[in-house]
Amino acid sequence: MRKLNNTLYVTSPDRYLSLEGETVVVQEKGEKLGQFPLHNLEGIVTFGHAGATPMLMAACAQRQIALTFLDMHGRFLAGIVGETRGNVLLRREQYRQADSPEGCARYARSFLIGKLFNARWVLERALRDHGPRIDAARVIRASGALWDSLRALDAAGSVDALRGIEGEAAAQYFAVWDELILQQKDAFYFRGRSKRPPMDNVNALLSFVYVLLARECATALETVGLDPYVGFLHTDRPGRASLAMDLLEELRAPLADRFVLSLINLRQVSDSGFTREAGGAVRMTDTQRKTILTAWQTHKQELITHPYLDEKVEWGLIPFTQALLLARALRGDLDAYPPLMWK
Repeated sequence: MRKLNNTLYVTSPDRYLSLEGETVVVQEKGEKLGQFPLHNLEGIVTFGHAGATPMLMAACAQRQIALTFLDMHGRFLAGIVGETRGNVLLRREQYRQADSPEGCARYARSFLIGKLFNARWVLERALRDHGPRIDAARVIRASGALWDSLRALDAAGSVDALRGIEGEAAAQYFAVWDELILQQKDAFYFRGRSKRPPMDNVNALLSFVYVLLARECATALETVGLDPYVGFLHTDRPGRASLAMDLLEELRAPLADRFVLSLINLRQVSDSGFTREAGGAVRMTDTQRKTILTAWQTHKQELITHPYLDEKVEWGLIPFTQALLLARALRGDLDAYPPLMWK
């Protein structure tokens, strides 16, 4: 089990990162604002354009510290990774399975079983905890549709067929997502998924948190020796970490979606933390991002009992546990990959 270390988030665009001894130094206009020991860090995420020194990049690569550059809207720009030290036999098996239609379908099905199961339980929890406050009949119908889609996955023989089932299920899930927003309805409403750019506050939150989770999925896969760019459900595309996106699908609902709902319903975010551009795009302020990142780090420390391993782990370790289980399945140590099925 990996120790859950800290991630350093640098959210101001003019802050520059450098190496001093065994520490990372954060500077702005030549003034030192902070200094952090590298051995305490698992990742560094910086938003903006100022950048980092080559010496710091090299130090992070040598120590397997994920250094990620995002623009101010949370879109991925680049990442620094070190020497690949994973078992070559494991990666060769990953590539063989990715080149096989049957192998792709087998692993894609497992990821989607996790995705639809977890999405359904987000709805079921809303019914259990807030039934009188929501349109329960609509949510029950959507939950039933997700259950039907789950059963249909078994009969789907190709990745294309699996994607078709997943697309219909996602539409059913998001069609009732507005029912799950219980507070600040004037400012936080959901009329459908909009991504590039997000067109409302909720979509801005979802996109931002998905970026955070996707980076952690990619890091987890690298850690266990897998290639995050070769997936089963998502096709190969230059610059896209397809396997990380596969794992993200499984973990969206329990890690990201529930977190976003909590931010809104517990009033940890407010409409004042968003700005609207002339074309309708919605962006978050720097202060809002800091609030979300602080809450995200706290959320990752919360304990759950892993349904397959039957042991308590932090939410922040879930990408690592699932990456490890995927590696074991590819090695043949497990009969199949067990997706996270959270209740």
